[in-house]
Amino acid sequence: MATVLSRALKLPGKKSPDLGEYDPLTQADSDESEDDLVLNLQKNGGVKNGKSPLGEVPEPDSDAEIAEAAKPHLSEVTTEGYPSEPLGGLEQKAASSLVSYVRTSVFLLTLGISMILVLLCAFLIPCPPRDLHSTWSRHLGSQGGGDLSPLELADVNGDGLRDVLLSFVMSRNGSAVGVSRPAANLVCLSGMNGSTLWSSLLPEEARDITCLELMPGSLAETICLVTGTHKMLSAFNATSGKAIWTLNPNYLSNGTLAAPVVVLPDLDEDGVRDLVVLAIGELQPDLCFLLVSGRTGNPVGRPVKYNIVGVGNLIGPQVYITTNGAVYILFGFGNIQAVALRDIFVQAQNRDSSPPSLQIEEPEWEKRRSINLSELIDVYSDGVELLQMVKAPDSNCSNLLITTRQSLVLLRGQNLTPYWALRLQGLRSQPTPGYFTDDQTLDFLLQIQDGVGMKKMMVVDGDSGSVVWSYRAPCHMKETPATSAVTSDQKSVFLFWAEGLSAASPNSDIILGTEPPSLHHLYLLHPAFPSILLDLANTTGTVTASEVGINDLWKDAFYVTRTTGPSSEGHPAALVVSKLSLRWALMEGQMAQLQESTPKIGRGELRRFLSRIKFVEAPYEI
Repeated sequence: MATVLSRALKLPGKKSPDLGEYDPLTQADSDESEDDLVLNLQKNGGVKNGKSPLGEVPEPDSDAEIAEAAKPHLSEVTTEGYPSEPLGGLEQKAASSLVSYVRTSVFLLTLGISMILVLLCAFLIPCPPRDLHSTWSRHLGSQGGGDLSPLELADVNGDGLRDVLLSFVMSRNGSAVGVSRPAANLVCLSGMNGSTLWSSLLPEEARDITCLELMPGSLAETICLVTGTHKMLSAFNATSGKAIWTLNPNYLSNGTLAAPVVVLPDLDEDGVRDLVVLAIGELQPDLCFLLVSGRTGNPVGRPVKYNIVGVGNLIGPQVYITTNGAVYILFGFGNIQAVALRDIFVQAQNRDSSPPSLQIEEPEWEKRRSINLSELIDVYSDGVELLQMVKAPDSNCSNLLITTRQSLVLLRGQNLTPYWALRLQGLRSQPTPGYFTDDQTLDFLLQIQDGVGMKKMMVVDGDSGSVVWSYRAPCHMKETPATSAVTSDQKSVFLFWAEGLSAASPNSDIILGTEPPSLHHLYLLHPAFPSILLDLANTTGTVTASEVGINDLWKDAFYVTRTTGPSSEGHPAALVVSKLSLRWALMEGQMAQLQESTPKIGRGELRRFLSRIKFVEAPYEI
């Protein structure tokens, strides 16, 4: 018989009264704390956990005792030699396993649903379009003449990117025999890639394209108003390109449209803003206004005639709303006169009353009526070439920027008194507004003809009328358009066209081009670096129109140009429309140093500055 060796830690416990030895079941019921583990080595070499009193377990005296000791208790029946657990513990363990299983299942189910939602968002929901470089060029074929180059930007397909609308005269070879005015085409190009979204035929050349919402509200559709050079006035649905209405030419009698249509407040109270057109007869004094319903295109009353005499360009018509809410129409020939919209409406309706919104008067303007209390108000009369509305700082009204043959004048819109005047000659193009100085007042970029093949660029401070930046550049292109774009820090970048620039002599401000006159470059001026121009692009054609739009999603600006190539006998000029992303062009442009600056500006420093530029919508309206 093998000898059983037992060694136990001396622990307090109870002995069985029958066997006279340590009873583990009794110890389990004891209230005393268990401190140590007792290992009892059995004959079969198994290991049994138990408790023992102080001292060693006595050896059995007989085979019977050994057999009795070898019989396991019912509570200690095990599988594969492992000790059993109480029934209550098994139930708790089963419940715990069930809870763990439920938790794991819920977690996996939630994870699976989340992954499915992510996949749906990634593949089924379209991401906003992002044209990485926003650069494309579209050849529209040959245009059959035409002196005007209307260009407009508007989002017509709801993709968040402004699209390009333009009109051009088609080749006369395709026009019918005997037709005095060749047909024109109204085309809408996608702002994303330049593809044609829609096109519509026009009976005559278009003078102007204006896209806006005539009906207030977020659900209002965009309408494109197209004014022709003769008698055409039509409203098109910007999304489909279908004509909504067209003004009957018979309402213009013997007159022709002299200027683009002007948008007015709602006069007939049908919930849609109304319009006014200016028609002129064969003789200059025969000038009349016609009010047109924005909803139907029908006249709102009869034509209202005015006999005026003037020498010079046709000015206006333009709408001016004072701080008090009075509405005036500005127009003239070489001068500026104003007539209250109330007076036009009363004569058109042939009645004495007018809507309450038209009964408001501006005392400072009414003082300027003629002595005989004529309906015409004299605003300015000194060789006027151009008129612009400029938003006044810290006010809800506008000032009047007037370009004359000898000067540039800013009038206060409130009382029509001069704010400042700058004497200069040779200014033929419209001043470009933007923020150059730090006073948050609109400044103006001017292009002045300065000799043969040269022009002078200058920036005029909008607060004082003084010149804060100027530069001479070679340019043989006539009346090249200039534009500006506003950045998030309330500064503006100015864009203009000139020929290639080379380094200037320190003692001379004359810069000679190093390239043939046929190649023109697009330059950008930033007020933070007035001694540097960025060369963004170039073209061999003639830029006839340009516009700047903003991509709100990516804080980018894009520059759209309308260019005509050189024409020869029997070969009409080709028409090209191009789009350029300004943020991309800023990083790819070449630096042209106008003069040495202290400290010297490095290319790396300039690139870091340009990479942080973000463009926003202009807070002003012209």
